Amino acid sequence: MTPREPMTIHNAVRDHYAQIVRSRTAPHAAAHACCSAEGGTAASSDPTAPSCGLGYTAEQLAALPAGADLGLGSGNPVAEAALEPGQTVLDLGSGAGIDCFLAAQQVGPTGHVIGVDMTDAMVERAAELAAEAGYDNISFRKGQIEHLPVENDSVDRVLSNCVVNLSPEKATVWRESFRVLKPGGRLVISDIVASAPLPGSLREQFDLACGCVAGAAAIEQVRADLEAAGFVEVRIEPLETTRRPIENWLPGAGTEPSVMSAMIHAVKPQG
Repeated sequence: MTPREPMTIHNAVRDHYAQIVRSRTAPHAAAHACCSAEGGTAASSDPTAPSCGLGYTAEQLAALPAGADLGLGSGNPVAEAALEPGQTVLDLGSGAGIDCFLAAQQVGPTGHVIGVDMTDAMVERAAELAAEAGYDNISFRKGQIEHLPVENDSVDRVLSNCVVNLSPEKATVWRESFRVLKPGGRLVISDIVASAPLPGSLREQFDLACGCVAGAAAIEQVRADLEAAGFVEVRIEPLETTRRPIENWLPGAGTEPSVMSAMIHAVKPQG
């Protein structure tokens, strides 16, 4: 990878997601609705909800500020994070804030949630929604997940939802996540992973990179990078039923044999 490639990828991803939030569209809504049909957990009584089929309950989706759910995730990391009142939570690539708002409800007024996103339009949208809905325990910061604007040893949980795969420097993301977690803190991430090598033609297409596919890392590479960063108790739980819905995001791309969603868990050791 040449030094210019990460910047090129960052710019393409930033432009893509800025266009999404400005157009107020949910590009994967139909595919996510298909997740329920494929055997996943039905998330909402409203099949048109952008994040239908991702493990969110109807009550969770109904409690969100209008406009926070853009249907850009691949799962529900908040559901597996075991959040407690008073904790500090960091969301990598927080978008319009769906997981930040859910986490803020669980950590309560004595807790705090930090959302980091590199897209100005996303940060602005999320901050506006938080202000309008009266969430004073959330802050949104502009920044790259490879260079987090967050202090060392300061958060109890690191969450992310279908974002790390977009990074051209994933090992750096894991190291940064380890840096900001308190000892004993946990990383809980939903992401797209590769269970088989992706054809080179897919890897080279920016539209697939922006669609969370071309940048998917191999499961064993994710494990190796997390352990190299210092994490222990690494668990990667692939969700086989998401293969076909992901193919529906990009019809004809031939992704089904290679990529699926997974829940990724890891712990920063004590001391």
